[in-house]
Amino acid sequence: MVAATKLLSVATAGWAVASAAAAASDGVITNDTYFYGQSPPVYPSPEMSSSGAWAEAQAKAQKLVSQMTLEEKVSLTGGADSIDNGCSGNVANISRLGFPGMCLSDAGNGLRATDFVSSFPSGIHVGASWNKDLAARRGAAMAGEFKKKGVNVLLGPVVGPAWRVTLSGRNWEGFSADPYLSGSLAAQSVAGIQGQGVITSTKHFIANEQETNRNPDQDVQSLSSNIDDKTMHELYLWPFQDAVHAGSGNIMCSYQRINNSYGCANSKTLNGLLKSELGFQGFVVSDWGAQHTGHAGALAGMDMAMPNPGSFWGDELVKSVKNGSVPESRINDMATRILTTWYQFKQDEHFPNPGVGMPKDVTKPHKIVDGRDPAAKPVLLDGAVEGHVLVKNTKSTLPLRQPKMVSLFGYSAKSPDFFAPGGNLQLLQWQLGAESIDLNEVLAGALGNAANASSIGINGTLFGGCGSGATTPANAVSPLEAIKARTYRDGTALFHDLASPSPVVDPASDVCLVLGNAFACEAYDRPALQDAYTDDLVKTVAASCARTVVVLHNAGPRVVDAWIEHDNVTAVIFAHLPGQDSGAALVSLLYGDAVPSGKLPYTLAKRDTDYPVLKPSRPEGRFVNFPQSNFTEGVFTDYRHFDQKNITPRFEFGFGLSYTTFGLANLQARRFDNASDALAEYPTGAVIPGGHADLWDNLVSVTADVTNTGRNHTGAEVVQLYLGIPSGGGAAAAAPPVRQLRGYEKVTLQPGETKTASFALSRRDLSVWNVERQKWHLQPGTYTVWVGTSSRNLPLKQTLKI
Repeated sequence: MVAATKLLSVATAGWAVASAAAAASDGVITNDTYFYGQSPPVYPSPEMSSSGAWAEAQAKAQKLVSQMTLEEKVSLTGGADSIDNGCSGNVANISRLGFPGMCLSDAGNGLRATDFVSSFPSGIHVGASWNKDLAARRGAAMAGEFKKKGVNVLLGPVVGPAWRVTLSGRNWEGFSADPYLSGSLAAQSVAGIQGQGVITSTKHFIANEQETNRNPDQDVQSLSSNIDDKTMHELYLWPFQDAVHAGSGNIMCSYQRINNSYGCANSKTLNGLLKSELGFQGFVVSDWGAQHTGHAGALAGMDMAMPNPGSFWGDELVKSVKNGSVPESRINDMATRILTTWYQFKQDEHFPNPGVGMPKDVTKPHKIVDGRDPAAKPVLLDGAVEGHVLVKNTKSTLPLRQPKMVSLFGYSAKSPDFFAPGGNLQLLQWQLGAESIDLNEVLAGALGNAANASSIGINGTLFGGCGSGATTPANAVSPLEAIKARTYRDGTALFHDLASPSPVVDPASDVCLVLGNAFACEAYDRPALQDAYTDDLVKTVAASCARTVVVLHNAGPRVVDAWIEHDNVTAVIFAHLPGQDSGAALVSLLYGDAVPSGKLPYTLAKRDTDYPVLKPSRPEGRFVNFPQSNFTEGVFTDYRHFDQKNITPRFEFGFGLSYTTFGLANLQARRFDNASDALAEYPTGAVIPGGHADLWDNLVSVTADVTNTGRNHTGAEVVQLYLGIPSGGGAAAAAPPVRQLRGYEKVTLQPGETKTASFALSRRDLSVWNVERQKWHLQPGTYTVWVGTSSRNLPLKQTLKI
C-alpha cells in the first residue's frame, strides 16, 4: 500500500513545477508528462482472496481457467461486438469448455433498448422514497426482467456521480447527494438484484461528477477530478464501500481522470482503494469506450474492456504476456475474477442463454421474450408513489375533495407523441429515452455539442431520464391519461390546454394543475436549474386560479423561487422520475388514496448560486488541453455546505410534507453492551469486502418514538438521525461538517399510533478518515446525536461520549 498522502497536495505540488518539455512558451500544458506522479502508483494488482463467501465459486473458476489457453483467457477480458443481439456488451463463449458467454446491459432503472420490459422509478425517485425495503424489492423485480431476457450483468446501480456538480447531466441516475443515503440504497439494490442471480455493476468508479469533457475530444483530453484523500474516503468512496460490502459482483470504472490518471488505468483507485482497501472480490469493467491504454490498464487493475478490446487488448494483450510486459498470473486473476462472479451467482445453472430476449433491432422480426412479471406491479406503483415529494400545501388544497372542475395545463402532462422504436435516428431517440426533446437536440447532445440544449422536455412528460440509464417501457400511463380516467369516473369537468404558454383559465375551476419538468441527459450537463417558459406558465395560471397545484418531473434540483411564494400557488409536488406508473401514482396522491411520504434526497436552494459547485469545470488557461476540476470544497457539498456557510435553503435536505402530522419524543442513545469501555481508535480486523471487518461492528444504539398526531390519515414518516462528529483536534485540523446523516427509518403509523424507530451506529458511521494512518479513526470525544424529520428540523438532541 502506498504511504499516506494527501492526493490534492501532491497534485498542487505537481502543478507548481512544470517541466519545460510539457509546456509551451505561453505556459499552456501540451503534454501529460506534466502530471506524472499526481496519482500515486499502487502495484501489483491484488489477486482474489481464497477465503470467504466466494471461495467455492473461486475454486470452480480456477479449475476452468486452468483448462484455458492464453488466448481463451484473454477473450474473457474484452467485449465481443460481433455477437448478434442487442446487449450493451457481450463476452464471447468458449464452447469447448461449456462457457456460454455473458450479456451485459443497461441499466439501473430497468432494461433499456428492448421491448416487453418495465420502466421502474429512476434512482433519484428511489432516493426520494427513503425506503430501503422498497429499494430491495425494486432491485429484485428489475433483476427478474433482466434474467428472463438473458442478461447476466445489470449495469447499475449508480452511486457516482455523487451530485457534486448541481447541473451534472447524470445525477438523476443516482439516489442522493448524500453518501450515506446513496450507499444504503445501493446496498439494498445490490442485495435485491443479486438475490435473483443477476450481477450488479456498481458505477461509475470514481469522482465522475460531470458530463462536460468526460471523454477526449481532438486535442482536449478528459477532465481530471483532483481530489484529496480524506474527501475521497468520506464522500465519494463511501457509497461504493457499501455496495462492495453488500457483495456487488462488478464495479465499472469511469471515463474521466482522477488526479490526472484515467479512471480505468488508475492503479491508486483500482488496485489501492478498491481491491486492497475494500477487499473487492469481483471484476472491474470499463465504461463503454473508457479504455485509453494497453497493458498498463491491466496492471492497474481493470479486468474487462467494453464494448470491445479495441486496439489495446485482445491480440495485443496476448503479445504483452508473451513479451513479459504483463505476467500471465495477472491474466489468470482477471479471468478468475470474471468467472468467479459468474459462478457465485449460479449463472452456470438454469440461466437463460445470454441475450436470448435482446433483439439487435426491435423493428425487425424477432422472438418475443416478455420480461415482465405481474407480481412486480405493486413495486412499480409503490415506488412511483413514494418518490413524489410534497413541499407546499396551503388553503387545504390537497388532497382534492370532489372538485366540480379541474383545469390541467403544461407540457409534462401527456406522453410524447412519438413514444416507440421508430426508424433510423428515431430508433436511437427511443433507445435513449429522449422522446421529450427534439431529435436534433438528441444528436447534438450525443456528440457533446449542447450549447443550445433546453432545460425542459417540451414534447411530453418524463417517465425517466435520458441516456444509457433510460427506460423503454412496454406500457406507461401519463398524468393526463390517469387524470382523465379519474375525473371521468367521478363526473368531474376536466379542461386541458397543454400547448399554450399563456393559457386562459376557466374561472369555475376548483383547482388548476400545472405540470412541467426539468430534463437531463447523459453526454452533456444541464444548462440551468430553472426555465422561463415553465416559470411564466405557472405565474400565468396562478394569476387566475386561486388553487394552483404545480407538479414538476425533475431530473435533479429545480429552483422554484420565481413563484413558490405566490399566494395562489397552493401546492407543489416534486414528482421526479416515477417510471411507467407516473400517472397512476400522481392521481392517487392528488386524491388522497395515497399519502405523500417522500423526502428530498438533495437540498433545494433559493438561488442557484447558493450551491458550492453549480456548473461543470471547463478547459481554460494553461490547462486548456487538459481540463482540471479541483475538488477544493472537500466534503462540504449539498447540505454540509449550506450548514457550513449558514445558508438558508428553500427546502432542506430530507424535507417533505404529508397529509398528516407527526411528533417525536424519547430519544435514547447508548453504547451497545458488547462495545468495550476502551474502544480501539483504529480498526484491527481482517479485510473483507467493504474494508476491515470491525468497521461494520455496531457500537451505539439509538431509539426514538414517533407518533402520528393527525386524526384522518395513516401515513409514513422518515425518522432521520444526524451525527455531529468531534473535531480531530489541533490547530491544523479541519472542522468536520456540522452534522451528517447516519441513519433513517421509514415508519408507517395509523392516526394516534406510536412506534419506536431504532438505529445502530457502526464504527464506520462514527469515524473519520485519518490520512496519516490511512485508516478510519474513532476519535475519543463527545458526539452529538440529532433525530428529526429533515436536516434542519431536528427536535431531539443528545450527546454521547466515546
